[in-house]
Amino acid sequence: MEDPVGRLVEIMAKLRGPDGCPWDREQSLETLKVYLLEETFEVRQAMEAEDPEALREELGDLLFQVIFQCRIAEEMGWFDLGGVASGIAEKLVRRHPHVFGDARVSTSREVVRQWEDLKEEERRRGAKRSRLSGVPGDLPGLLRALRLSEKAARAGFDWESTAHVFDKVREEIAEWEEASLHRDREQGERELGDLLFSLVNVARKMGLDPEAAVQGANTRFTRRFGRMEESLAREGRGPEEVPAARLEELWEDAKRAEEG
Repeated sequence: MEDPVGRLVEIMAKLRGPDGCPWDREQSLETLKVYLLEETFEVRQAMEAEDPEALREELGDLLFQVIFQCRIAEEMGWFDLGGVASGIAEKLVRRHPHVFGDARVSTSREVVRQWEDLKEEERRRGAKRSRLSGVPGDLPGLLRALRLSEKAARAGFDWESTAHVFDKVREEIAEWEEASLHRDREQGERELGDLLFSLVNVARKMGLDPEAAVQGANTRFTRRFGRMEESLAREGRGPEEVPAARLEELWEDAKRAEEG
């Protein structure tokens, strides 16, 4: 039986070879960054749509990006796909002593705590100095804020309750409003950042994913705005040609159409 992953590795080697594809041969780890992000978000979109065929295809595109980077790394003498697979296999066994060893846990919360303890032990042995150092700096802002606050909370740096975080949110709104009234753009940006970070902490306390929440809001806004445009197009007009009150009326119609 053919090994499909092995075949993909061979295809990648051919594409990068002397008689391969000029575009593939020109790529580097730097140029592949944008494609890795794009494929990741396309996988997420297929997951949210619960479309099995799209998910299969998008996961394939993402896998190809992994194999592409491994091929470049192999050419540079760093590692190959086998080294990557071996590394993650060893890590999974090491961080699941309750499955592959003698440790005992009974809940998923205990599993997460054990995972963090093992990571902290690895951090102390390695070069990483901060508990936050494992959070990538180029994650989407809300997702990075969530991961940072999760790690800080596991280290004991957290609000006592969701109510306390809401108090912080109200405080940040007031500070942002004050900066805006004084037309202090730099301070306003800082206060807006603090407000968003506080909102992320509320979401974390409630078990919500703020990145998924804002993407959901983006999707709803796009869909409702499209309904508005369709309604106006039937009248032979565009959004910029009607009063704000009419736009508000159409927006409410679009919302009711979704909910009803």
